Amino acid sequence: MMYSMEKQHGSPFALANVRRFIAFRVFFNARFYYPVFTILFLDYGLSIEQFSLLNTVWAFTIVLAEIPSGALADLIGRRRLLITTSFCMVAEMGLIAFVPLGNSALVFSVFLANRILSGLAEAMASGADEAMAYDTLVSQGDPGDWPRVLDIQMRMQHAGYLVAMTVGAAVYDPGTVNRVLHWLGWSIELGQQDTMRFPVYLTLLLALLACGTTLGMRDPKPGAPAVLAGGPMARTGQAFRITLTAGGWILQTPFAMAVILFGMAFDHVLRMLVTMTSQYFRLIGLPEASFGLIGSAVALLGLVVPRIARAMVEGNSPGRNLCWVGGIALVAVWGLTLFVPWLGLLPMMLVFVAMMFTSFFTSHYLNAIADSGQRATVLSFKGLAFNAAYGLIGILYAALIVRLRHRQEMLHPGAVRTLVENEAFRQSIGWFPWYLLVALTVVFLVWRWRSRAISGETGQAGKG
Repeated sequence: MMYSMEKQHGSPFALANVRRFIAFRVFFNARFYYPVFTILFLDYGLSIEQFSLLNTVWAFTIVLAEIPSGALADLIGRRRLLITTSFCMVAEMGLIAFVPLGNSALVFSVFLANRILSGLAEAMASGADEAMAYDTLVSQGDPGDWPRVLDIQMRMQHAGYLVAMTVGAAVYDPGTVNRVLHWLGWSIELGQQDTMRFPVYLTLLLALLACGTTLGMRDPKPGAPAVLAGGPMARTGQAFRITLTAGGWILQTPFAMAVILFGMAFDHVLRMLVTMTSQYFRLIGLPEASFGLIGSAVALLGLVVPRIARAMVEGNSPGRNLCWVGGIALVAVWGLTLFVPWLGLLPMMLVFVAMMFTSFFTSHYLNAIADSGQRATVLSFKGLAFNAAYGLIGILYAALIVRLRHRQEMLHPGAVRTLVENEAFRQSIGWFPWYLLVALTVVFLVWRWRSRAISGETGQAGKG
């Protein structure tokens, strides 16, 4: 059937691509295993350092794939790229849903493949779905409706996130699952190794729904040539050259460099802590069934913090906002080191607040100063920098955990492995405040040195 290119009037949600864009965002992002992310890996038999290294692989996969995936969207079409993304999601979830336990090498290999596929999916989905929906409005509707589409999309995604966080943590906990089964009159008794796969099964179902969603999409400009001028290699090379040009502009623009460097310093530390929330919650005595409720509270917090951040950018200087983020982040990270039972939840909430502020401020300030011709590339460069830093801290953290665990094994020979792992984890968190202080200091010195160098170059050019 021919895809109609005629303009349609009325609601933008009458357009199939727009509806499917919203559905894809919900299915792709609302993952039921997020509230138990860290302990899921551990309960499969992996160690903390393996978990850290796997997420480093995930981050570097995104870094390597992000730029080529943009050129790939132009080469094969956005619909095909999104279909490929959905099938990657099915593969990544199917691998860990059915991997047998007991063979640690096999489990690690499967999770390694999972992280690579997940990183590829993240990179390929980045921007392609928005471009599909926006181009549909251009060709069939009104581009002025885009803010309405984004508004509904964000609300639906938060709703999906709330459901996934609450249900995912509940079905992971064998106590909760067994109580529900007994209430239903079933005499089945499930253990942790049974229920730990339930969030994965549910996310696999969402992956299948994402596949169905993308298969129903249609490129808004059918018949356009699949290969752009110059061929695939030339197009990919051009994408890399554009990125290098944007990187040169950042290095010559002190404010842009400050936004990216300070944002990177905060983001990779806070994100590393966020990925380990479930293990931290375990050690401060929170029941696993509560992890989903906590995740839902964080999602609700995400509806409030952006409004505060907007007031801050309108009323404060960038320097003052930097001080606010720095103060909140340092208080939060130091608070985590205390491992206060139950009340230790408060500094973790501050970690999320600082992370949301970092995301809002970096996006706002970079969009404000970047030229429209290279805005997307500058933001992509920011993403590359953030993920590269996250990958680096993952490697460093894995090495730290190995060292701390070895020390605990020497101090307490014969101790249960779980106790050794928990104590090593406690001690590892104590390194984060100092690491953040060092990172901020290094970033400040690099930015100061580069700013003076640029000022000197400008002065010499003026004299010439």
